Amino acid sequence: MIEVKVNQESFAYDIHSLIKAFYPEEEVNVREKDTFTEAAALKMSADIGEAEIEFALYENQALQKKSRVCVENPDRRLVKNQLKQVIYQTLSDYTGRTLPWGTLTGIRPVKIPMAMLEQGRSNVEIADYMRSTYLCSKEKTALAVSIANREREVLKGLDYGEGYSLYVGIPFCPSICLYCSFSSSPIKRWKKQVEAYLEALFTELRFLGNAFRGGRLNTIYVGGGTPTTLTAEQLHRLMSVLEKCFDYGYLRELTVEAGRPDSVSSEKFRVLKAHGVTRVSVNPQTMNQETLDLIGRKHTVEETREAFFMAREAGFDNINMDLIVGLPGEEKEQVAHTLTELRALGPDSITVHSLAVKRAARLKLFQEEYREMGLKNSQEIMDLAYRSCVEQGLYPYYLYRQKNMAGNFENVGYAKVDKAGIYNILIMEEKQTILAAGAGGATKFVLNPDHIERVENVKDVAQYMSRIEEMIERKRSFLRANGF
Repeated sequence: MIEVKVNQESFAYDIHSLIKAFYPEEEVNVREKDTFTEAAALKMSADIGEAEIEFALYENQALQKKSRVCVENPDRRLVKNQLKQVIYQTLSDYTGRTLPWGTLTGIRPVKIPMAMLEQGRSNVEIADYMRSTYLCSKEKTALAVSIANREREVLKGLDYGEGYSLYVGIPFCPSICLYCSFSSSPIKRWKKQVEAYLEALFTELRFLGNAFRGGRLNTIYVGGGTPTTLTAEQLHRLMSVLEKCFDYGYLRELTVEAGRPDSVSSEKFRVLKAHGVTRVSVNPQTMNQETLDLIGRKHTVEETREAFFMAREAGFDNINMDLIVGLPGEEKEQVAHTLTELRALGPDSITVHSLAVKRAARLKLFQEEYREMGLKNSQEIMDLAYRSCVEQGLYPYYLYRQKNMAGNFENVGYAKVDKAGIYNILIMEEKQTILAAGAGGATKFVLNPDHIERVENVKDVAQYMSRIEEMIERKRSFLRANGF
């Protein structure tokens, strides 16, 4: 356990996130106290004054390093950057390690170069700023700047004022994966209540469609869970409700996650295609059967191939495939095998996720059981994925990070030139209002570029069904209060 004493609690979150990046396996406690407890051998203190910042590191009560820097500007954002630089340099010297993203601990690093591009700054200026201000590596700086440029091109022409997007949540899966912390429930347990859930969902969709009748719907994303746990007939009704409730006149993308190969059929893909779905995801996560069995994916590698070919045969020319690097027992050899298998299939986009184990995931709860197998990721593996994607004509188009991510890396979406997922970019850049329907859905109202409000639905499926009118009233009240 690492204990950190601060004199200003307002910076506690940033301090905690940065120290945790250097010590991912350690518990880190940041508190505003005068003295340290005896519990931790490694202790740190951060004092932010009007004239200077001081950071000190102690091991077994003995001072190891102390750094000071003059406060150049009292602006909170600038003080925070200086504080994180001091902490980073001290811990980097002490541990002999550097972090790929430097002092950046937020989940949306591409927002920085995107904002600067919109200010008219050049790529060189942006890169210099990211390296000097956030101490990012050259590789990550180049990646962020290149993605920002591609995002800007993909989003060109979207109306952020009148435009909006829609997320529809289907919180059921064939089984719950070992690493999963999403709001999903096993379909076998909930099969008899799926109809009741859909009725509640349809009620919310009808409200949203009416409330945003004058808006311009740009993208729809049906996710979960696994939407294709629904039957073909239920998928038909869902897509029909969407068509009746919303004007598709400005729609540029309609995505449905068919993420689990054990949840799809030719009939389901034909239904989706008939309703104008433009993009589907068929997600293997890995093409190593031993790993699939371990993480609770109740399907085979061959079923992944079959699902992909079903989607192609149904006429889909925009198929995404997700994979996760850092799964238990997987190193470079296993990841290389997965990449080779995906390359043989030829998807239109690949999303490479660095494993992030959140509190709710069973992998976190039983981490000691899997510790010997290792949760390994490295720059070498990330570079391997990059090269494999680029060699088959898939280029990075969006990026985000998560807490507790293996190796302090990132998730990157790669796509062919005209196959980038527009919704994926919008959810990261937070430039447009995104309505969310279904259990666990979080609507983000973008009131202006610097003001985003969230209106959340309850995560529990039973609670969502019984409290659907309350979920609708939350949104209705917000819309009235903000002049929509």
